[in-house]
Amino acid sequence: MRSTTTIYALSSGALPAGVAVVRMSGPHVTSLIEPLTGRTSLQARRAALCTILDDAASPIDDALCILFPAPASFTGEDVLEIQLHGSRAVTAALFRRLSMFEGLEPAEPGAFTMRAFLNGRIDLTAAEALSDLIVAETDLQRRLALSNADGAQRRLYEGWRESLLSIWARIEADLDFSDQDDVPPEFGDGVRIEIDSLRQAIEKHLAGYRIAEIINDGYHIVVAGAPNAGKSSLINYLAKREVAIVTDIPGTTRDLIDVRLDLNGRLIRITDTAGLRETGDVVEKIGVDRAHQAMRAAHLVIVLDDGVQPLPEIESTNVLVVDSKADLRASGRWKLAISTQTGAGIEELLARVGNILDSHTQIHDTVPSRQRHVAHLTDCIDALGRAGEMVEFELVAEELRVAADALGRLTGSIDVEDLLGDIFSRFCIGK
Repeated sequence: MRSTTTIYALSSGALPAGVAVVRMSGPHVTSLIEPLTGRTSLQARRAALCTILDDAASPIDDALCILFPAPASFTGEDVLEIQLHGSRAVTAALFRRLSMFEGLEPAEPGAFTMRAFLNGRIDLTAAEALSDLIVAETDLQRRLALSNADGAQRRLYEGWRESLLSIWARIEADLDFSDQDDVPPEFGDGVRIEIDSLRQAIEKHLAGYRIAEIINDGYHIVVAGAPNAGKSSLINYLAKREVAIVTDIPGTTRDLIDVRLDLNGRLIRITDTAGLRETGDVVEKIGVDRAHQAMRAAHLVIVLDDGVQPLPEIESTNVLVVDSKADLRASGRWKLAISTQTGAGIEELLARVGNILDSHTQIHDTVPSRQRHVAHLTDCIDALGRAGEMVEFELVAEELRVAADALGRLTGSIDVEDLLGDIFSRFCIGK
């Protein structure tokens, strides 16, 4: 794609800062060098100390300028980066100067990455992974995004698509040179074995979305127990702030309270819930019902046992029971005992949670990371399932085309115009 405009934006962090990086991309970049710096040219990919000039040739600031000629740049176009002092006045003066040039316009969110995609520098999965990398909060999110940004997803999906197209081509060729009645049985059996093998591989890959979902959205932990078992105290201790009201009055917590925490590079979401008991209070009963709903949806339920009240019934298959208020008790009934007053046992509890989480988030291969991926992969699997059951090879070939198209939409090789605005609008300005 050949752009007719040149875009520019601040590509570094919020101002003021030590350094501000202003990026430009498009066909006017090389013509900007002389009026901006007084130099006739810049050496490619070499930082040069330049004085940035305004329209009256007065200095705006001293800056490092780096030229990345097309096509060996992030966007595939000529790119100029100017690294200047990160004051609001300096960058505002540079933007005023840039706005005076014809053909230049401020970049919209994701505009640079969109140009990289349209110019074939990256595919859609790499663009999405780059977006995920920018907003990553934890080390595990960073690693997942980085593994997808290096083209591993594209290579995997394109490999499957090429295999499907190869099977499709063989079927079409055989149909062109023979009547369907003449197709040997072993040909059909071989095709169906290949189709089923691909379908199983894609199904296994799709199952990895649950891992990505946990990494990106957080491992959801619900803290449950009887009233005054210490749930809100544990939430406050872990959050290191007063997020939940703690009193001696039973039934204080009546709604769900969520806290997001970074547990050694892993994102966890901990939910405080209403104390589980039979109650005639209408509002408290709503809170108890919501607690049961949260437990059914959680990845893990931590049940606190204060040794005084009976353990409530828990609707979950993944439960960890912990003795609470260990500072007030001689001994407990469970392997883990904690006290939010002394901090005893908290590290052991977090280590146990970390081990459980790790067992659910082991990344051994590339995994789909977005709901869009799930939708297209599901379409592909469904088409392959239908193809494996059909008798007429014309219909088998058509289902293989549908499956291959679904994989093509994943990487953006076909039919993605309606997706571009949604995907790239999620980027920050300057990327």
